[in-house]
Amino acid sequence: MEDHVVKIYRCAKVVKGGRRFRFAALVIIGDRNGTVGIGYGKANEVPSAVDKGIKNAHKQTFKISLKGHTIPHRVESRYGASKVILVPASEGTGVIAGVHLRPLLELAGIRNVLTKAHGSTNPKNMVQAGAVALRRLRTPEKVAELRGVTL
Repeated sequence: MEDHVVKIYRCAKVVKGGRRFRFAALVIIGDRNGTVGIGYGKANEVPSAVDKGIKNAHKQTFKISLKGHTIPHRVESRYGASKVILVPASEGTGVIAGVHLRPLLELAGIRNVLTKAHGSTNPKNMVQAGAVALRRLRTPEKVAELRGVTL
């Protein structure tokens, strides 16, 4: 599994001797073959926060349905105030996505996709909205199986 740190958050608490900083890390892991996970870790130092985020991401991995190197169909999803639209693209298009959504799609194994973000571009919400969209993907075979129909 490869990992990518999407964002490091720094929070300060003011005490008698000055400021005390705490850090949080938003991390994505994936095998570039249909498995991806998102994790969030908090600690007093950045490396510890990243390690906790990776450990949390391993607990929250999920498989997605792919059609070659793209997605099987168009999908929209919301998370908080963020809305994400994923559209399948032809071979050679590449991953057309923003800085927060790109690592999620690349680590999931998607090489050709078009995306559009509406509303809030908060990294946490954008990544979660992308994950919700990826979880909604279904192949035609899976839909036929769920409906009890043969193709």
